[in-house]
Amino acid sequence: MAFRSHYFNLCCFFVMIILFGSCSAQLSSYYYAKTCPKALYIIKTAVLGAVAKESRMGASLLRLHFHDCFGCDASVLLDDDDASNFTGEKSAAPNANSLRGFDVIDSIKSKLEAACPGVVSCADILAVAARDSVATLGGPTWTVELGRRDSTTASFSNANTDLASPLMNLDELISVFSKKGFTEKEMVALSGSHTTGKARCLLFRNRIYNETNIDSEFAKSIQSNCPSSGGADNLSPLDDGSPVIFDNSYFKNLVNNKGLLHSDQALFNGGSMDSQVATYSENPITFSVDFANAMVKMGNLSVLTGTDGQIRTNCRKVN
Repeated sequence: MAFRSHYFNLCCFFVMIILFGSCSAQLSSYYYAKTCPKALYIIKTAVLGAVAKESRMGASLLRLHFHDCFGCDASVLLDDDDASNFTGEKSAAPNANSLRGFDVIDSIKSKLEAACPGVVSCADILAVAARDSVATLGGPTWTVELGRRDSTTASFSNANTDLASPLMNLDELISVFSKKGFTEKEMVALSGSHTTGKARCLLFRNRIYNETNIDSEFAKSIQSNCPSSGGADNLSPLDDGSPVIFDNSYFKNLVNNKGLLHSDQALFNGGSMDSQVATYSENPITFSVDFANAMVKMGNLSVLTGTDGQIRTNCRKVN
């Protein structure tokens, strides 16, 4: 077995030398060990500070990674540019007036550029910041493979079609995640990210006033901050049980018909995922392990490595 591993590494070395001049096309948790040894410390320190200042920021940074990572290349960070007729992903329906935390990423990038110019990608910053956010909020941690590079393009259309909607039913959710290679179990685990963060009234108004698979007292308590008309941007916690802490309370809510979004409760509504939701509601360690594994898988989706893409100096625009 050791010989096979050594042989594989040698093959990788020679193939990458031929193709890229190095073995950098392989993601590695030690990617910045020599080129920017303080990279992970800089990111973690910034995330800790941002979450201490505003606890919701942890959920926001995690969500940024999610919305970038149906192709983890930092395309979600690119601003529109009228001069070059470039349209990014920030104005796509799932992102507009919704994604936040861009300033935190900008600050981290600025610190990294000062420490080691042109080395750490914006895509890697997003991946590490998401992991550190979850850990800071009391959730699991995991090893982030590094070496992603940043895209020079974005896809407004893909951002509109590839991401799950809060209005989706179970079969639609399964389809969206399946197209990216996720199992139904992984989909449920990743949905557990809604154990922290908030949502706008606009996205759950119909659920709390018109749907029947919702606890009546829960619906009434949410209605006080989300009127039947107006107040579209009023916020309510996605997890009423523990609004900030990253735990399995989200799944306990679903079992009790207290899912805030239609797509949340769709996971536990007499369908094929009921048993998985019930398992996570009763076993926080099982959820944590499965969530961490699914995050590693998500973070490796459609990454750019080697000579593809670039290392942006400013995460908001291509070099």
